[in-house]
Amino acid sequence: MADVVVKKTEKLIGQVCAPPSKSYTQRMVIAAALANGISKVSNPLFSEDTEATLRAVMALGAKIIVAEGCWTIKGAIPLKGAKEPIDCGESGAILRFMIPVAALAIGSSTLVFRGSFEKRPVKPLLASLKELGSKAHFGKLGDKDAVFISGGGIVGGETSIPGDVSSQFISGLMFACPMAEVDTEIMLTSQLESADYVRMTQTVLANHGVKVPVHENHIHIPANQTYTPSDGRVPGDFSSAAFLLAAAAITNSKVQINNLDYGSVQGDKAVLGILKHMGVNGKVCEDRVEIEGSGNLLKPVEVDAKNIPDLVPAIAVLACCAKGISHIFGAHRLRLKESDRLESLYLELTKMGAQVTINNDGLIIQGGSPLHGATIDPHNDHRIAMACAVAALGAKGETTIQNAQCVRKSYPQFFTHLKQLGADLVDGKFDR
Repeated sequence: MADVVVKKTEKLIGQVCAPPSKSYTQRMVIAAALANGISKVSNPLFSEDTEATLRAVMALGAKIIVAEGCWTIKGAIPLKGAKEPIDCGESGAILRFMIPVAALAIGSSTLVFRGSFEKRPVKPLLASLKELGSKAHFGKLGDKDAVFISGGGIVGGETSIPGDVSSQFISGLMFACPMAEVDTEIMLTSQLESADYVRMTQTVLANHGVKVPVHENHIHIPANQTYTPSDGRVPGDFSSAAFLLAAAAITNSKVQINNLDYGSVQGDKAVLGILKHMGVNGKVCEDRVEIEGSGNLLKPVEVDAKNIPDLVPAIAVLACCAKGISHIFGAHRLRLKESDRLESLYLELTKMGAQVTINNDGLIIQGGSPLHGATIDPHNDHRIAMACAVAALGAKGETTIQNAQCVRKSYPQFFTHLKQLGADLVDGKFDR
């Protein structure tokens, strides 16, 4: 799959299963790798980012049997330093999660990142680890950015870290510091954003018998805890399903997305409230969401994206199909994703005829302008590719999504599922 052409599609109908949650899969694999025993992760997501997770924990000594629908993981206690550099791919989450985890290992490890530390900063995390008695520094390995971790364990103590750069800093410390020598106190120097991802980490840790109390401006991590084995099922991913829900909302549709549990700890289930506010008819059931789209213009919306940054691309497309002005704010961290997502959305949606104004904190979108086909550069960003494919369903003519294989990072079956619902797609090879 290189380029995919999306034609205007009036109607979507049918049902598909939401992909398993990438964020849950990554966290459950890491927690299982830290447990003294065997855990089973059922319904995992197999994608480029979760493959990076498997590589990372196996490099530190975990044993994994990958079978259809279930991964069996034997924990690595004690962790051993990686013999070869660990390839984190382009996953900023795995890089940040595994830096503190690798610090626990007996021996040094090197993490290699295919992205850029300018886009996915790690400096605050390395500074915290130094305060907690562990040594790590960043540099280069060949032409790639890398982090070199000395290993030998984490002492613990007090550290401070910003809460508004990446919640992944906090989650990384939450994985590792329960195995520190003394208690760890993490003081947040700014308000915690994407707080639900920290709560997700907390939930996964609790399933393995690890307690990490999270407070408004600090996190207390008791030392010398032991991870116990635990079996678990990965829930469906609201972050990815948001694109299918948006596609249904802007077309004349009757779509059912299965494998969505509203009770799971996922901040991105907020997409359902946003759709309701915009006038979309829907129904939330125990394990699925049903959407009936009319094909008419939606109501404009104001969204604070502070805790739901991954929803911004889908919301931006919905706003293009609304009658009036929509405001998306609190989204400055999107400039530090796979691409500068605010800039990417501005550039690519404008190509399609949308009226978009960009500022440092978000987007202002004057909805209702007719969209037209264009050649889209997703900037190697899976969420930009999916957002523009959804926008193309309501655009006159044909839209070409270049480098469409970038969706493999989080949702390899995206184009297959879109086609199953009736989207008019041509060319490309629909993956998995």
